[in-house]
Amino acid sequence: MKLKLSYIYEVAFFAALILFQVLLLNRISLFGIATPVFYVYFLLKLTAGRNLHYVIISAFLMGLIIDIFLNTPGMNATAITVVAAFRKNISSFFFEKIGYDDFVPGMNTAAGPFVRFTCLMVFLHLTLLFFIESFTLFNLKNTLLRIAVSSAVTIPLIIATDSLMFRGKSGEQ
Repeated sequence: MKLKLSYIYEVAFFAALILFQVLLLNRISLFGIATPVFYVYFLLKLTAGRNLHYVIISAFLMGLIIDIFLNTPGMNATAITVVAAFRKNISSFFFEKIGYDDFVPGMNTAAGPFVRFTCLMVFLHLTLLFFIESFTLFNLKNTLLRIAVSSAVTIPLIIATDSLMFRGKSGEQ
């Protein structure tokens, strides 16, 4: 039964993140430069041992749905799918392998590694997204500024949300 609840929880989490991103966060534009990109949080909260195909397909669907709502032709889908493909390799740099398959990264399980993992994943996602969006190096300074400011907004939002939502004993979620 735990397996079925896990998938039901992930589908609900998936839908909630898409709605939160599309209905609220995409209406926020700080200084005309930064928009919080919170939906990458889905990749961060999947169990470490989740099947790679499941992760990639879920990420692609999430990006595609967001692209449909935002009328961005495949930009979000491409960026998050590439990040999803490297998720397991990136997470292995930050988290130990002991009990790894059932491990869910978070502030309550490994705060320091989770913050570093979040920073790298968000930065990688935003870098891909904004370079796909601009598709040029002509205005490199503006693109790098957008990456930096959006990262500076998104990372604390993810860390604060994880700290508030998943409080409790280590490993209890």
